[in-house]
Amino acid sequence: MMQSRISCLTTLVLLGCAGGPPVPVDSASAAQASTAASIDWAPIDSILGRTGAMQPGDVRRYGMPRGDLRVTAAGVSVRPALALGSWIAFKAHATGAVAMGDLVLLHEELAPVLARLQEGGVEQTAIHHHIIQESPRILYVHVHGHGDPKAIATTVRAALALTATPPAGPAPAPSSEPFGIDTTAITSALGHAGRVNGGVWQVSVPRAETIKSGDFEVPPSMGLGTAINFQPTGGGKAAITGDFVLIGSEVNRVIKALSDNRITVTSLHNHLLDETPRLFFMHFWANDDAAKLARGLKAALDLTNSRK
Repeated sequence: MMQSRISCLTTLVLLGCAGGPPVPVDSASAAQASTAASIDWAPIDSILGRTGAMQPGDVRRYGMPRGDLRVTAAGVSVRPALALGSWIAFKAHATGAVAMGDLVLLHEELAPVLARLQEGGVEQTAIHHHIIQESPRILYVHVHGHGDPKAIATTVRAALALTATPPAGPAPAPSSEPFGIDTTAITSALGHAGRVNGGVWQVSVPRAETIKSGDFEVPPSMGLGTAINFQPTGGGKAAITGDFVLIGSEVNRVIKALSDNRITVTSLHNHLLDETPRLFFMHFWANDDAAKLARGLKAALDLTNSRK
């Protein structure tokens, strides 16, 4: 596993969605569970300026949507929940925590943010684009860390301070207006349920394999679930984006399935550096009838080793 040291006593800092069946408990996982139970998340909430949410797999996840940005992609005004959500997730490991996340940045924010992350011992595992035809152009920076969660959170907060990422606000009141797309039909077509978040229907489909980064088993809720987002655009249509999580043998079959269903592949890359099995993340875009797009996405999902 990647290692990067900062001098804070003996702290070692390395920095960079659904639960599965129970797994056998060995001494290492028992120790990790004990550490998880001892972590006080209140200081991490305070450092990051927002309350984290517990996710399957004992993961504490913090959303940091870029509500300050006004981005259009192929004529669609992009909601933060569709493709502009920075986040960081923590899980107990050894004597501290592993953290993984993704920061949404403007081009002019990239250099100062990278410098601040590196200064704090926080590592980057990928830098790339996710969508096309967007204005302004957006970059996504994946981060990875291991050690004192307060040190990791402090560095991430300092990096975010170099951007216009807004502070956490109150949760929006539920809308009484019709959502605009038939989520029942989408769920039926995909075979997976979702939820409304920030005006977007979000679906997460974990892979069936166990994914490891070094000696750490990475839960799907730390960014390893295929993510599918639908944003209503009127008349039963939706803009869709997200990413498929794939092994190498699945990549070109999924590209063909998406292309056959008029869903554009917008990016193909890695998000991690040392995961097993090796994973590829394939981003996509379309704006069409929501149920029709769901059927096309299901055709691609059927070609992957995803949980049913």
